[in-house]
Amino acid sequence: MLFRSLLGLSVLLMAVLSARAQHYVEREVRIPWVMAGENGLDALLVYADLPGKHPLALLTHGTSRIADEQAHVTPWQELPQALWFARRGFVALVVVRRGYGTSGGEKDMHRCPGCMQIDPEDAGRNAAQDLRLATEYARELPQVDPTHIVAAGVSTGGFATVALTANAPPGLMAAINFAGGTGSRADLDVPNAGELISAYRNFGKTSRVPMLWIYAENDKYFWPELAHKFDQAFRSKGGLDQFVLATAIGTDGHSLFRHVDAWSATVDGFLREQNLEPLTELLPEVRPANVPPPAGLSETGLQAFQTYLLLGPHRAFATSDHFFGFSAANMTVDEARQNALERCRQSAQKKESCSVVYVDDTRVLP
Repeated sequence: MLFRSLLGLSVLLMAVLSARAQHYVEREVRIPWVMAGENGLDALLVYADLPGKHPLALLTHGTSRIADEQAHVTPWQELPQALWFARRGFVALVVVRRGYGTSGGEKDMHRCPGCMQIDPEDAGRNAAQDLRLATEYARELPQVDPTHIVAAGVSTGGFATVALTANAPPGLMAAINFAGGTGSRADLDVPNAGELISAYRNFGKTSRVPMLWIYAENDKYFWPELAHKFDQAFRSKGGLDQFVLATAIGTDGHSLFRHVDAWSATVDGFLREQNLEPLTELLPEVRPANVPPPAGLSETGLQAFQTYLLLGPHRAFATSDHFFGFSAANMTVDEARQNALERCRQSAQKKESCSVVYVDDTRVLP
């Protein structure tokens, strides 16, 4: 969920926009829903401040295998992807589903070591309820064109997005499944694979929304052989999807969604085919804020700091004499500081002490 490596830093600099720029609006909101209790659903709106109504891009997250991380999901973690859509004229709404982060209610999937407690098809349909409710909320927003909606999700969010198409809300014109699935217990280990394939088959019975499915060659959660079985099951009952196997990326292709460059051209082409091109030209890229970097950073460190400036709050940047680490889109400032220090110490391998030098855009005095 959080950035764990420095892979693709230069790519992120080109692909990520800063919502602090004057043309963009970013606003964290709460979507009220009785099933989500008093907290509702935590969500993030990101869009270009342009006149008129614009298509909606509904985005949702995956599920960490680590239970503690599921409690720390924030919508800011998908800020780069939301801004990718905003640059193309969409109103992006990132939704944290029930039971994750600070969203209220029960999770779509209850996990215990080595077992699944509920049927994956039921889990997918339950998660899709959150997405359907979010579209109902968004269609009342003055800047949203409710007749043109695209939904996109990653991992369990991709699985939920497929389930959404099986009972599509009004206006859903297209959907994107990034490495979708559920129940991965460990690398190349999905104990309920047969039930998962059956769920995709059943979703395909009623899904008639054009979809794009993207999996990476080296995905260790839902590897190509298994992903093709999902696809075949879905299509066998009439589901409409274009299946794309992306080239290997990083050490685990399940991180595909974070690497915007790996899917940008493919998704652009798909949206074009679905007549979902609200702007004839992309809005210009935005550079990081003019914040001086910490002293002594290498070229890689300088690139990392520029990436850091483009990411969502709460964030922190830590350095030692020769190493650095950062963390972004945390729930609290204290969490951001702790995670940044941990990553700096991991890089330094206890050879040097680390200290936090920036919190968000503010320099931390020694």
